[in-house]
Formats: sequence, C-alpha cells, structure tokens
Amino acid sequence: MKQALDLIYPQNLIREPVLYSMVKEVPVIFNIRRAKVNDKVGEIVLELEGSQTDLERAVEYLRSRGIKAEPITHDTFES
Repeated sequence: MKQALDLIYPQNLIREPVLYSMVKEVPVIFNIRRAKVNDKVGEIVLELEGSQTDLERAVEYLRSRGIKAEPITHDTFES
C-alpha cells in the first residue's frame, strides 16, 4: 500500500535525519518526490510504502517529532 504525504519541518528539525530515524523504527519504504528546504522551513512531498498499520505508525512518528504530516488526497502518483 502507498500513501503520499505533504511534510512541513519546523526550523529546529531541518538538519535532523528524521526520515532515517523513522525507517529504523517503522518498516516502511520512503521516496522523496519533491523537496524545498531553506534556513527557516523544510517542505517535502513524500511517498511511503508499507502495510496500513505501518503507514499509520510512520505518520504518527513524524507528527510526534513535530513535523506537520498531511495526506495528499489527490492521486498524483502511480498506484
């Protein structure tokens, strides 16, 4: 199962390896589809692949770290 997310990193997390840490905790595969990072904010369009439970755990992990993680509802990625 795949899910696309829009991630917004706060300034204090821009240099942290959050995605690396996420996949060490939750068995999902990620693909960065688009990214825009500057000194104040990081914006990433991320595609996650895994079981429904693991996708939910990955989103919760990101949110618990302080990242705004919102599902992308329109289908812009291949299934």
